Amino acid sequence: MRLSRRTVLASATAATMSTAATMSLTPATVTKSPREKLRTGFERLAADGYARLKGQRVGVVTNPTGVSRDTRHIVDVMHADERVNLRAVFGPEHGFRGTAQAGGSEGRYDDPATRLPVYDTYLKSGRPLADVFTASGVDTVVFDIQDAGARFYTYIWTLYDCMEAAQLAGKRFMVLDRPNPLTGRAALGPVLHKEFATFVGRQPIAQAHGMTVAELARLFNGEFLAAPVKLDTVPMSGWKRSQWYDASGLPWVPPSPNMPTPDTALAYAGTCLFEGTNLSEGRGTTRPFELLGAEGIDGRWATAVNALRLPGVHFREAYFAPTFSKFQGKTVGGVQIHVHDRGAYDPVRTGIALLVTARRVWDGFAWRADNWIDKLTGSDRVRTAIDAGADTDAVVAGWQEELAAFRRVREKYLSYG
Repeated sequence: MRLSRRTVLASATAATMSTAATMSLTPATVTKSPREKLRTGFERLAADGYARLKGQRVGVVTNPTGVSRDTRHIVDVMHADERVNLRAVFGPEHGFRGTAQAGGSEGRYDDPATRLPVYDTYLKSGRPLADVFTASGVDTVVFDIQDAGARFYTYIWTLYDCMEAAQLAGKRFMVLDRPNPLTGRAALGPVLHKEFATFVGRQPIAQAHGMTVAELARLFNGEFLAAPVKLDTVPMSGWKRSQWYDASGLPWVPPSPNMPTPDTALAYAGTCLFEGTNLSEGRGTTRPFELLGAEGIDGRWATAVNALRLPGVHFREAYFAPTFSKFQGKTVGGVQIHVHDRGAYDPVRTGIALLVTARRVWDGFAWRADNWIDKLTGSDRVRTAIDAGADTDAVVAGWQEELAAFRRVREKYLSYG
């Protein structure tokens, strides 16, 4: 047999996956712990010898989060395995290897490690994206990206756009599931109104959707796509809806440059709303979305929001100097969020409370001129209610009826207990 890097790597990979398959697929011979070990969609696909991809020319939509448990990228793993005919990679916002900042991508290039063509999907949808899939020559498009659990995190809309484009191009679409880092316990926050649809929200789902990417794919296919794509989802095993990411045993790879930890994701579901204001949302610091502030803000803001006694969280008076983005190189005052009880913490309600109190204690408060806050919250209701002097309870009450309707729809597509 002629040896090559691909053959050697394939042998090692096959041995590793064979062991994994024995552990996960033959439970009669293995003593299980009280809680079954979590297996991602990719782990289950690989443990089954990639049977679902047999005879298919494969392309993968992914970014740096598409890794195995030992942090090898799935593209590298599959490329080294003779059982997978991997033909292309498709990069989202920030790129396949994750080198681009917010609002950027890596463009079209050949990956130096695998020599595979990497196509850029960012800001492409519909027929232009379908043409990319057609040009790549693949039969099946596989999606494997770690989500952050919030409607305005763009990877779930990359998922949506790729599903739509795959249907137009006549391609099969497969989603490899990963945990929602916020848990899957509940959907929270306002629901998008279709007239406010953008790339930070294509369809009417809640701000914190409480679903995994595979569950979302099924919901998109069943509720929103004009014509359903041929969809195959590979669910996780061993994941519970109440489970936090740090209990998963999986490595956390930042899904974007300003999402360094699962704690960031928890705060982000509410404090990303500050992107719609003239305050810093903490970009350019080591604690993005946990530090908020602006020039002229002092300790009165922390005092005001602490007085609300929001469950599960304290607010510390904080001062910081962002190294980029808003207030670059300037010292600003504000708050740092300290979540002490994740189970009680509601990130969306907390985000609203922070907006309400910031507007009341700082006379420099302003919305972004383009009303970006409306795109983030999904309508103009939050902005107009806060401008009218509504308190946190009144703002939150304004979306409860629509949230209840979304929860009923969501229930049909949940796969885990």
